[in-house]
Amino acid sequence: MNTPQWLNEKEVSRITGRAEQTLRNDRFIQRGIPYSKIGRSVRYRLDDVVDHMEKNRVIPGNREA
Repeated sequence: MNTPQWLNEKEVSRITGRAEQTLRNDRFIQRGIPYSKIGRSVRYRLDDVVDHMEKNRVIPGNREA
């Protein structure tokens, strides 16, 4: 069994370059990276962070109609 790696918002901020407040705003308006919340503790799965970054990747010169 492969146990997922969980990250706090400070770690996600460091990886993505997004401010912690931006991550909080995204959660408030229910967009952005999927997360889990237990009490006041928020955690993101590393796989979800990577998937989110890949989905939003821009390839210069790639023009899709």
